[in-house]
Amino acid sequence: MGVKKKKEMQVAALTICHQDLESLRSFADVEGKNLASLLLHCVQLTDGVSQICYIKQIAPLLEKEDKNGMCDPIIRSCLDILAGIYLSLSLKNPLKKVLASSLNGLPEFFLTEAIHSFTCRLQEELNTTDLCSYRKVIDNISSCLENFNLGRASVNNLLENVLHFLQKSLIEILEENRKLTGNHIAQTQLMNDLLVGIRVSVTLVQKVQGFQGNLWKASSSPIWQSMCGLLSIFTKFLSDDDLLQTIQSTSGLAVILFIKIMFDPPEKIPGLGTLAMLDWQNGSMGPCGEALLLDTVHVLFSLSSWIKESTLEMFLSRILASWTSSAICVLESSSPSLKNSLNGNSSIVERLLEYVYTHWEHPLDALRHQTKIIFKNLLQMHRLTIEGADLVTDPFFWGLTVSLLQLEWHVKGKYTCLGCLVECTGIEHILTVDKTIPSQILEVMGEQSLVPYASDLLETMFKNHKTHLKSQAVDSTWIDQLHETWISPLLFILCEGNLDQKSNVIDHYLPKLLNCSPESLSYMVKILQTSADAKTVMVFVIALFGQDRSFPSLGSCNSRGALGALMACLRTARAHGHLQSATDTWGSLVSSARIKQGLVHQHCQVRIDTLGLLCESNRSTEIVSTEEMQLIQFFITYNLNNQSPGVRQQICSLLKKLFCRIQESSQVLYKLEQSMSKHEPENESPKQHPSVSLQQYKNFMSSICSSLFEALFPGSSYPTRFSALTILGSIAEVFPVQEGGIQTVYQLSHDIDAGRFQAVMECFTSTFEDVKILAFALLMKLTKTVVQFQDSEKLQGLFQAALELSTSTKPHDCVTASYLLNFLIWQDALPSSLSANLQTQQVAYGDGDKLASVVERNTLMVIKCLLENLEEEISQAENSLLQAAASCPMYGRVHCVTGALQKLPLNLQLVSEWRPVVEKLLLLSYRLSAVVSPVIQSSSPEGLIPMDTDSESASRLQMILNEIQPRDTNDYFSQVKIVKEHDSFDLEDLNASMPDIDTPVEIKGKEGKTCDVTAQMVLVCCWRSMKEVALLLGTLCQLLPMQSVPESSDGLLTVEQVRDIGDYFKQHLLQSRHRGAFELAYTGFVKLTEILSRCPNVSLQKLPEQWLWNVLEEIKCSDPSSKLCATRRSAGIPFYIQALLASEPKKGKMDLLKITMKELMSLARPTEDSQSTVPQVHALNILRALYRDTRLRENIIPYVTDGAKAAILGFTSPVWAVRNSSTLLFSTLITRIFGVKRGSDELSKKNRLTGREFFSRFPELYPFLLKQLEAVANTVDSDTGELNRHPSMFLLLLVLGRLYPSPMDGTSSALSMAPFVPFIIRCGGSPVYRSREMAARALVPFVMVDQIPNTIQTLLARLPNCTDHCFRQNHIHGTLLQVFHLLQAYSDSKHRTNSDFQQELTDVTVCTKAKLWLAKRQNPCLVTRAVYIDILFLLTCCLDKPAKGNQPVLESLGFWEEISGIITGSELITGFPYTFTVPGLPQYLQSLTKLAIAAVWAVTAKAGEQTRNVPISFSQLLESTFSEVRLLTLEALLERFSAAASGLAEKGLPPLLHNMGEKFLMLAMKEKQPECFCKILKILHCMDPREWLPQTEYCVHLTPKEFLIWTMDIASTERSEIRSVALRLASKVVAHHTQTREENRDSMAPELKQWVQLVVLSCEDHLPPESRLAAAEVLASITPYFLTNPHPIIGLQDTLALWRCVFTLLQSEEQAIRDAAAEIVTTALSQENTSQSTEFAFCQVDASIALALAMAVLCDLLQQWDQLAPGLPILLRWLLGENDDLVVCAESTCQVEEDYLFEKADVNLWAETLVSVRYLYKHLSRLLSKSSWRPPGPETLPDLRRTVSEQYHLLSQVFRELPPTAEFLKTVEFTRLRIQKERTLACLRLLAFLEGKEGEDTQVLSASDSPPEASQLTLPRAETAC
Repeated sequence: MGVKKKKEMQVAALTICHQDLESLRSFADVEGKNLASLLLHCVQLTDGVSQICYIKQIAPLLEKEDKNGMCDPIIRSCLDILAGIYLSLSLKNPLKKVLASSLNGLPEFFLTEAIHSFTCRLQEELNTTDLCSYRKVIDNISSCLENFNLGRASVNNLLENVLHFLQKSLIEILEENRKLTGNHIAQTQLMNDLLVGIRVSVTLVQKVQGFQGNLWKASSSPIWQSMCGLLSIFTKFLSDDDLLQTIQSTSGLAVILFIKIMFDPPEKIPGLGTLAMLDWQNGSMGPCGEALLLDTVHVLFSLSSWIKESTLEMFLSRILASWTSSAICVLESSSPSLKNSLNGNSSIVERLLEYVYTHWEHPLDALRHQTKIIFKNLLQMHRLTIEGADLVTDPFFWGLTVSLLQLEWHVKGKYTCLGCLVECTGIEHILTVDKTIPSQILEVMGEQSLVPYASDLLETMFKNHKTHLKSQAVDSTWIDQLHETWISPLLFILCEGNLDQKSNVIDHYLPKLLNCSPESLSYMVKILQTSADAKTVMVFVIALFGQDRSFPSLGSCNSRGALGALMACLRTARAHGHLQSATDTWGSLVSSARIKQGLVHQHCQVRIDTLGLLCESNRSTEIVSTEEMQLIQFFITYNLNNQSPGVRQQICSLLKKLFCRIQESSQVLYKLEQSMSKHEPENESPKQHPSVSLQQYKNFMSSICSSLFEALFPGSSYPTRFSALTILGSIAEVFPVQEGGIQTVYQLSHDIDAGRFQAVMECFTSTFEDVKILAFALLMKLTKTVVQFQDSEKLQGLFQAALELSTSTKPHDCVTASYLLNFLIWQDALPSSLSANLQTQQVAYGDGDKLASVVERNTLMVIKCLLENLEEEISQAENSLLQAAASCPMYGRVHCVTGALQKLPLNLQLVSEWRPVVEKLLLLSYRLSAVVSPVIQSSSPEGLIPMDTDSESASRLQMILNEIQPRDTNDYFSQVKIVKEHDSFDLEDLNASMPDIDTPVEIKGKEGKTCDVTAQMVLVCCWRSMKEVALLLGTLCQLLPMQSVPESSDGLLTVEQVRDIGDYFKQHLLQSRHRGAFELAYTGFVKLTEILSRCPNVSLQKLPEQWLWNVLEEIKCSDPSSKLCATRRSAGIPFYIQALLASEPKKGKMDLLKITMKELMSLARPTEDSQSTVPQVHALNILRALYRDTRLRENIIPYVTDGAKAAILGFTSPVWAVRNSSTLLFSTLITRIFGVKRGSDELSKKNRLTGREFFSRFPELYPFLLKQLEAVANTVDSDTGELNRHPSMFLLLLVLGRLYPSPMDGTSSALSMAPFVPFIIRCGGSPVYRSREMAARALVPFVMVDQIPNTIQTLLARLPNCTDHCFRQNHIHGTLLQVFHLLQAYSDSKHRTNSDFQQELTDVTVCTKAKLWLAKRQNPCLVTRAVYIDILFLLTCCLDKPAKGNQPVLESLGFWEEISGIITGSELITGFPYTFTVPGLPQYLQSLTKLAIAAVWAVTAKAGEQTRNVPISFSQLLESTFSEVRLLTLEALLERFSAAASGLAEKGLPPLLHNMGEKFLMLAMKEKQPECFCKILKILHCMDPREWLPQTEYCVHLTPKEFLIWTMDIASTERSEIRSVALRLASKVVAHHTQTREENRDSMAPELKQWVQLVVLSCEDHLPPESRLAAAEVLASITPYFLTNPHPIIGLQDTLALWRCVFTLLQSEEQAIRDAAAEIVTTALSQENTSQSTEFAFCQVDASIALALAMAVLCDLLQQWDQLAPGLPILLRWLLGENDDLVVCAESTCQVEEDYLFEKADVNLWAETLVSVRYLYKHLSRLLSKSSWRPPGPETLPDLRRTVSEQYHLLSQVFRELPPTAEFLKTVEFTRLRIQKERTLACLRLLAFLEGKEGEDTQVLSASDSPPEASQLTLPRAETAC
């Protein structure tokens, strides 16, 4: 809804020749009223827009002329001049259309003369022989034919000449195109000219009347000869592969049209067989036409089987769509035989459906659209063949519906086809099949790629259902049915759906639904209001009685609930105009209190929707109410610090919409104010005078800006700064500085002062570049305002600081330096000394160019200064790279140069000054690269510290270079640059003196200080330097103009310099080893290649092609001296080729891509020569990069088949490097074919294709994969007995596992997946375990669901009997895995509702029982035993439910008895005889345990309390010596105990689990396995302590108190997960003690104190999130007992310690922990003694406001407890920051920092210290003011007063010692000091208030003690939000 500024229309003015101008002057009359005068005035104007007004006056003026039968010579001349003007204007000039429109209105009297004038002028145009003018003439012919009567008449008069010109121009343009082969720019223009010429020819024969009749068809007619010539040209175009496909396709249309016009007699046209020539209406073509229609579609079907090129596929789909439209026309009056041939059961419709199913998910959008048209048309075709029949009961429509509904919802084509089906037959029969369709579609709305399809289908269905119900209804009850079907599922998603679901429903479906049914809004609001009120009541009940009780689900704590859904509905309704926008109207639906709750709701989407309700409106001029402004201000206070980028973006966007509303509505108010002052209405007056509203706007905007500037306080987080700066930038943009007296309601510049300016400047110090960008953009928008805050001394300091930062070893400092320098450049605030040596040429500037000239001059000065410094540093680095890395890394200087160039205006004036600077830039770039490249190009750059290249260490460097020389046939480290040559060196001395890689080297840094240089520092210095050089060179090529010819003055970069830059990139990309270096070099190289592709210089245009050929040749030769890197995935070589191919125009023929792919495919194929594997490795790595490149789009798809073959065959290579590269290529191809992984399941159908779809796109892979799979299967079945491991098996099975059969595949056997099945089954016998698993998974999609039971029985029959003696366990295992996965797929399928499901599984169970020996000890293999037991377990899950009126299948078959026998005879009962680990033992134990547990539950469910028939008890399982058994058992038990504790279990705990507390206590004491121990503690936590805590003394010999101590010891010592569970358990025990033993609380005091300390320690930031999350949950559970209890149980200090834990958790960086901590506050606010103090009681609130609410509650509780006197000193120490060591901070500001790269401490990027300080200060001030409490004596707080005083003096001293620009040079320390200063001031003020000195001047830092910007800090005014 943001208002876009209208672009000013740019119209080129018309001009005429000197002769015509003189003619007009001679004809113009004195009064200036004739046509000549009008035209003279018009042509003398220089503004095209103004000329339009004169052009429009031509026709009205001629209407007034005297019609005396003769045309005035003056008018005749003027008409001739107008004809010349029209033909001189360019095609896109609006004046041309205006002139044509005006001349169309000429009086009839002047038409003849006008046509004559236009004909003569056009004839002159047609006579031209200049090839460059052909396009202009063609455009004029086109414009004459386009709605221009005079033009069309003139063309008709000159038809013979026009045709001859078109023929001549097409021939000459084609010839010129051939001459310019290689010049892509010129060829592109000529191709475009050809295309336009063909289109004009087509338009000509369609619109000109000269082709009526047959006279022109004589062979001697010039028109006929020209038409034949054009037809011949178009025919040649069709077979010319050098032309673009668009030219060929347009030529095809032209050929058809010309033949249709030229063919004689017309009655024989059907014999030609072209659809476009035929008229199918009214059956006029008869039986012959019907036969032709059927023959045509068969030809199209045959074409579809071999056409795979995307463009041709697109043409074919359009033709098929056209054919179906023609078929509909024929069927409306056709013969019965044709109807039989085209009904739904015919072979033609079946083939059409197959085409639809194959292409409905094609990557091309246009082709998918044509597929939809085809499907829609074939439905209409079938309707026409069954006229009069019932559509709902029709077998074709019914079968189609059922088949479509059986498809998975991830199939996009399903939505499209269902939508067409609903439009054709209605929604009722679909809802009859499945009433849950609306819910199913809404469920997939969380998948972004499916949202457009799902929302369109929902809209179609809803509209259709509403129309149907309305037409059938007799009363108003129909809408209730509509709401139940469609609105109820929607509301459930809005309340309980995940974030993606809700967001997509709100954005895409809800607006459509409200547009279709606005009356449903009131129903939705009513339901949601009721639900929201019920939720609030439930929160209150839970807060009173605890969370252990069972209540109906009304929205979980982390769901949006009814309130979120309500806000979403209201927001959408208001934004789309379904809700009156006035506050008093929509406010009646929802109260402002509820809106306020929504603005600070715990869930971000609720906050966004509520904000959207306030900001969005369908009327951009709607006045913003006072209440809305107050709510917006409230929202900004608590929502700037949001970690989610998406949420921040939405907040800023919505607020910008609001500001646009304010701006536009203010203009309406200004106009209203003016009209009221002139004409005051007598009776009516507005509710509020416009001036009052305008003042409210101004106050509101000022208040908003104040809040935003305050948000830039010291230590504010990145999200806060980002949000504040973005919103301020929007304000500056929406309310720009108006000139010319235009009224504006607000100006941001009026609210800028020195403090706010400084706050924005300090944003440059942020480590996040986004903040720097926003701050710079804001300052640029405030340019005129910023000037008044400039101080020369301060600016000088800024410049020096920028220079110092540009050499910092911290990479982000050089970015800060770049922005500081750019700011000084644009502010013209550079030191005067900088321009002393700059002699600029004198150039005259206009006022508009003045700023640009200043910026250019300043940029030049800064770059010269930077280059001087850089040159010195490069010289130093040439002597000692280590010294440079430690003291002056050069990349910062280069980065600043690049940053200055990027902000440089394009129209350079100081060209002569720039040339030497550019030359020096290039020279220094190459020098810098030469210094650092040895490190980057070494084979191991990550651990290299090169020695100095002086004479003393040259030999050592030589040795190092020899050591690090790559082992991949590279030898480019052969010489070392040394001052003096040394012939030999002492190896022993070298070994003694060479430092270890991990040992830092001491080097003198800045100011002579000693610092350590590590390999990491050297590497960072080198690769960042290479990165910056690459970006600089790319920027130079991108921004600076190139010389068109040598020695010209129109450019800065010469052709030779561009070649040198290209050679540099080539060397760097092909030889660098460090990924960071060559990736960023690639970025710079892309900029160069993009420029070359558009360069007019032909030699430069051809450079990419030359470079490509050279590198391909170098790859092909396997010369040992090659410098190409064969390791590191070929390093930069793929990037180099990517950049070269990316420069090729995508709309061209892509010849470079075709050549490259051909060469690479030939290299990637396996060869017998094992010595030539390096080119193969390079080719595979490059192919991988090209398949990953999204810019190649569909152009790379034709090469997927060959790539897949190369990858699969390459995997069989004996060379590891080839196999590795093949694997990487294969992985990329999988992603390219099946899409990016969209689900957690690796084999999810979201990333799969049907077999038909896959093999239709890649038909050559069908025989290839089948042949390869057969070869693999043959090796598995080898009788030699050897273990044959075919390397391709894994890849083949991986591909096949991603295919699946579709119910829509039909019966066609051409691409049937059936031949693959036997081979996959045979692969199940592989000796490799993983391959057997892959084969089992791959088999599932190849078997149709209804064939699974028979396939399972066949596989089971192949298993050996117990009497067999010769069998292979691998084959048995593979077969069992296949049975297991098939059975699992069958049980998960929708066929479970089928009545045959039980019977089919019963047959499978019978077959399973026949091979039951495999699950018993008769089978010696534990692996196969385990899989068979898994199959049994799966059958129990599927069949353990009784059918209607029958007993369960398993019971009727005696299956449970068999299972009991297996269990009782297993090692679980008899014990394990194994003394060592047996293969498959853990798997067998797990499978057996799961089956045993299932048997126990089954017997328990059947026998009730009688458990004598249980095959094994839980106690036996829990006493197993194997942890796998215990763990599975504990997990099963934990599930039951958790369900019982949460109230989700239907019948509570089964009797078998009663009284197990003693068992778990004993297990807890002796369990050593961590996971099992953790599960035991969780079970104890779920159980009621009253059941097991009294048993501790006699059971484990620990009193309850000692057990508590034992638990707390575990919580303080064990690992994080156990610590978290133990903490929860200990806390539950503590709560139990405090509730049940009130008389013994004193005896529990030590334990309670220990527990408090444990909770405090669990909240520390260094602990894992799990521990802190557990602490938050514990605090939430004990809040009523320990935090808000009116009579505190523990001491004040301990209580306050727990409250401080709450504050700490509320400021945690993890969102989940903050949300859990916010639940603590919600619980605290829901107690009886606290709920009355706030309007947010019982509400889920965000952590930002929860922090303020928590402090308010704590202060209120201190007063309730009457503990203000002892509590206040503690809170004041919190305020002061008792844990911050200011002395250390002060010392660190004076020391040189030792910064270790990659060793960063954990930093909380969300917490803002001053926010909590300000909240605490505000609430303490309010508390003290309200309570009127004063200390009894002045010595009450002596220690605190002394501490604050000492801190004040220390701060004064430190601030005096800071450098002038400390905020930039000492950012961290400076920020820390400023934060401490504000804390100190807060304490001083509160202490002064307590001492009764609040009216006096309190002790503050003087101006001399701190920098000016520090004194700007003041404590914010007290907010009344909470």
